[in-house]
Amino acid sequence: MVVLLASCEKFLEEEPKNSTYNEVFWDDARAGNNAIAGNYALMRNALMDGFSGVGNRYYMYGDMTANMYIGVHSDGYGHNEIGNGNYTSNYMVQSYGNWTLFYKSITMSNIILKEMPLVPEDVLLLEQDNPEAFRQKIMGQAYFLRAFTYFMLTKVWGDVPLVTEAYDDPINAPQLPRSPRADVLKQIEDDCHKAAALLDWGYTNSSERAVIVNKGSVYALLAHMYLWRATTSDLSSNQPEVRDVFSADTTILTLLTEGGYSQADTANYHNIFIGRSSEGIFELNMSENTLEGTDGHIGMKFLNNNYIPTYGADAAFFVKPGYLTSHFYELKAEWQWVWHADIAQWVWEEVLVNALDTKDIRFRSNFEDYSAERPVCVKYSNVIFRNPGQELEPHLSNNMTLFRLSDILLLQAEIALYQGNMPRAIEVINGFREHYGASETSLLTADMSEEKIMTEYILERGKELYLEGHLFFDLVRTRKCFDYVPWLTDTRFKQGGFFWPVDPRLFSENRYLVQTEYWRGKI
Repeated sequence: MVVLLASCEKFLEEEPKNSTYNEVFWDDARAGNNAIAGNYALMRNALMDGFSGVGNRYYMYGDMTANMYIGVHSDGYGHNEIGNGNYTSNYMVQSYGNWTLFYKSITMSNIILKEMPLVPEDVLLLEQDNPEAFRQKIMGQAYFLRAFTYFMLTKVWGDVPLVTEAYDDPINAPQLPRSPRADVLKQIEDDCHKAAALLDWGYTNSSERAVIVNKGSVYALLAHMYLWRATTSDLSSNQPEVRDVFSADTTILTLLTEGGYSQADTANYHNIFIGRSSEGIFELNMSENTLEGTDGHIGMKFLNNNYIPTYGADAAFFVKPGYLTSHFYELKAEWQWVWHADIAQWVWEEVLVNALDTKDIRFRSNFEDYSAERPVCVKYSNVIFRNPGQELEPHLSNNMTLFRLSDILLLQAEIALYQGNMPRAIEVINGFREHYGASETSLLTADMSEEKIMTEYILERGKELYLEGHLFFDLVRTRKCFDYVPWLTDTRFKQGGFFWPVDPRLFSENRYLVQTEYWRGKI
C-alpha cells in the first residue's frame, strides 16, 4: 500500500495523490498538512460512499434503517429494504456491508501518527513558526479522525478489527480478527484523550471553523461514545451504565463551558446546514467556494425540478408523511362523539386531538409540499450550478454536519432521564420547542411519566436532527426502537441484530474474519 497524500489546492481532495517514496514525502515541510488533508478526504469518501448517485452510507446507517423518516420513490437498488431490516441483498451487503473505505482512513491516521513525530524540526521550520505546536495539531487531528472512524465502525458492525499500527510492509502485515466492541470503544476513548491533550479550544483562523478538528470536536465525540457505551455494552439489559452516563454528563458540561459555541439565531436557521455556523462543532467541508460541493449528497435525492430543472417533478427520496404528523404536532380542541363505558352511551363532547404544527421553524424551513403524498426535504438545498447560464452541473454546497451544539444540548435531556431527573429533561425539551416557536400545546408538563418524557425526547431528536445521521442510533440507545422500528424485536436486539453483516468478499482477504453473529447462516 502506498502512502496517501492530498493536494493543497483545496481543503479536501476527493482523490488524494499517491507517493511511493515515504522518505521523500516526509522530508517535505508541507507533508503534515498534505497528509491530514488526505485523512479528512478519506473519511469523507467513506461517509459519502454508496450506490452511484443514490445515497450516502452515513445517512443509510443513521436514518434510513429506522423506516420512519425516509421514503424511497425510485432508485433501482432496493434501499427500501434497509428500512425493513433486510440487509441480505447483494446490493446492500456488498456496498454498505463493506468497511474497506473506513480502514483506508484509519490507515492514513496510523501513518501520520507514526511518521509525524519523526519529522525533523529543521524541516518544519521551513514552513512553521512553531514546529512543535504544528506537530501536535496534526497528530491531534489524526487521533480524532481515527477515533471517529472507529466509532462509526463499531456502531455499524459492533466487533471490528482493531488496527493501530502503520506497517512498513502492509502486504505482509498480520491479518487480524474482529476485536470485541468493548476494546474498540476503549481505543476510541484513549484516542480522544490523546487528541484532547494535543488540541486547543477555538480555531487558529475563521476559515477553520467547524471543518478543522479542535478540542470541542473531541469532547462531542466523547459524549456520544460514553452514551453509546453506557447503553449498548450489555444488550440484554435496558439499564444504562451509571459511570459512563456520568462521564457523558461531565464531558458535555466542559464542552459547553469551554467550547464557545452558541445556537444559531432562528432567523438564520438554514445557514446551519450550509456550514460553519456558530453551533457547528465538526463538519466535513463541501463548499462550492473551494469547488468542493458535491453532486452525490443524499440531499439532492430529495430535490425536484423546482430546485434542479433537469430533475423530474418527483424526487427519488421523500419525507415520510407519518414522520411529519407524529413529530410536529399541536393539540387542538375538536367536537367528537365519545363512548363512555361507565354510562354505556355515546356523548358529544370537546376533545383534544393531534394536528400538524406548521409554526415550528424547523418544519417551515426544512419541508415543502407537506400535504402531498411525497413531501420534499429542503434541509440541504444550497444548489450551485457550475454552468449557471444553462443551470447545468448542479452541486450542493452544504457541509456534512457530524456534530453541532443543538445535538449536544439535547443529549442533556437523555442524561437527565437516565439519572432520574425528570424536571431537567422536561426543561431541556421544552427549551427547544420554545426556541423554535413550536405550539405551546406541545410543551411537556410536570405530571408526565418517565416513559412519556423519553418518547417526547426521541421525537425532539427526530425534529432537530432529521437527516443528520443520528436518529437510528438514538432509537437503539434509548430502546425506543421497540416502539418505532417493527423489525427490531427484543429477541433480535439482544442478538445484536441491528448491526450490519460484513461483505462476504472480505473473508477471502482475511481468514480470521467471521460474519456478524446475527447474520451467520443468513448470508
